[in-house]
Amino acid sequence: MAADGVAARAAAAGLLGAILGEGQMLGEAVADPNGAMVSLGPSDRARAQRLALATLRHLEQADRVLAPHLRRAPPRLVQNVLRLAVTEMAVMGAPAHGVVNAAVEVVRRGKRTGHMTGLVNAVLRAVGEGDLFKGCPPQHLPKWLRQPLVHAWGREAVAAMEAVQAAPPPLDLTLKPGATAPDGAEPLPTGSVRLADPGQVTALPGYAAGDWWVQDAAAALPVRLLAPVPGLRVLDLCAAPGGKTLQLAAAGAAVTALDISGPRLERLAANLARTGLQAEVVTADALVWHPSVPFDAVVLDAPCSASGTIRRHPDLPFVKDGSDLPALLALQAQLVDRALTMVRPGGAVVYCTCSLLPDEGERQVLAALDRHPGLTVEPGRPDGVPESWQSPEGGLRLRPDFWADRGGIDGFYMARLRLPG
Repeated sequence: MAADGVAARAAAAGLLGAILGEGQMLGEAVADPNGAMVSLGPSDRARAQRLALATLRHLEQADRVLAPHLRRAPPRLVQNVLRLAVTEMAVMGAPAHGVVNAAVEVVRRGKRTGHMTGLVNAVLRAVGEGDLFKGCPPQHLPKWLRQPLVHAWGREAVAAMEAVQAAPPPLDLTLKPGATAPDGAEPLPTGSVRLADPGQVTALPGYAAGDWWVQDAAAALPVRLLAPVPGLRVLDLCAAPGGKTLQLAAAGAAVTALDISGPRLERLAANLARTGLQAEVVTADALVWHPSVPFDAVVLDAPCSASGTIRRHPDLPFVKDGSDLPALLALQAQLVDRALTMVRPGGAVVYCTCSLLPDEGERQVLAALDRHPGLTVEPGRPDGVPESWQSPEGGLRLRPDFWADRGGIDGFYMARLRLPG
């Protein structure tokens, strides 16, 4: 990392420009071969992403602090540099002197912003330092998402979710049977372990040996809802990036992992190799692929709004606008119907989505029950799951504000469907 941090801060501003101005997800912006991260070393890349993520979590507060000092909105680069600087001082406790100097230098190097260094210097010195966001409520979810969530869960619950989403999330791991967790990991009631400040994941003890994989505690529950697993033939539908495939294989199932995305399945195959676990990997469209023999069970983690993962993906509210929801709801229903055809009589389908919207969870299951006479929801609660997480139709509903004192958990819905016979 450059001593003055200018390169990392410039890259962070570029990431914000790609997300807020061009509608790229953070992962796309980071991987863009012509993007802001080109030529940065590992430490600068990590710092740039940290800065961008923190600013996305506090954009509303940053703009509120800056507004009294700006007569009009400056050019995008200047605006994003100011947002980054304010967030770095307010949230990350960085000394004002270094932050202001670096912000001025980033703007000086901009193609069309060199003449605005005086403005940046004046605004940031007028803003000051310290607890700049004191009294500002947590950043609101976008209206297209907040309104249905308030209707579903109430204003108090939504405000609690927003408070959790304002903080960087901890890292959850799923351990292979018999493996030891890294030092400092907190055992969670449901069987996952949690690291509050993990640092570089690949440098953690047990990574190279394949003792564990990264998987939010919520995402680890659908497979545990399927239990017992040993000896079952299980299809992991829409499997990438593969956490559930690894769980199933580690639990003794004969697993087929299917996904439409070849590149995403490469990551799954790499994790299988690292952990020494076995699964058949198939690249295919779930809507047209046919198994030669029906499975005992299917785990379907259906494509969805991903609204339950905003604590880990704060870019999502700025890129998505809800316009893809009708297509996603139709696809989810198609995939449920398809999954039911791939299971033997009496078999199970675990349907799940990382969504907070009932339309993608509870209502999808109720609609499936209407379409398929004899299909039932088989209630179940994996070890450590509170009774309060059970939803009326028999599924499990998780929200980010659950375990708020531990750092929250992804929003998720899951239900175990049982075929007749």
